[in-house]
Amino acid sequence: MSTLHTVNKSAYERNALKSCLDHALPGDAILLIEDGVYAARKGGSIAPALTAAKGNFKIYALGPDLAARGVVAGQVLEGIETVDYAGFVGLAADATRVCAWL
Repeated sequence: MSTLHTVNKSAYERNALKSCLDHALPGDAILLIEDGVYAARKGGSIAPALTAAKGNFKIYALGPDLAARGVVAGQVLEGIETVDYAGFVGLAADATRVCAWL
C-alpha cells in the first residue's frame, strides 16, 4: 500500500470522502474514522460510491468509532474491514504516507 487516507468527517455533511475517492490511487487504503464511519453503513446514499471504490482501494472502518455511533457489524457494507486501534497503527506503519482528509 502506498498511501493510507483517513476520513473523519461524515460524507453527509462534508465533501472529504468524495474528494478522497477522487484523488486516491489504485492500491491505496482508506480508513473511515470518527464521523467518517457513517459512510460505511448499508443503504446510505454514499454506499454505491464506496461499493464501486472497493475495486480500487481497500476500505476500512475503525471499530470503536462504529460502536460509539451505534453502528453494528451487520449494518456495515460488505467488503469494508473493521479494524481496532492496533489495526489503525498497523495500517499507518505499513503505508508510505498518511493523508488526512478534513
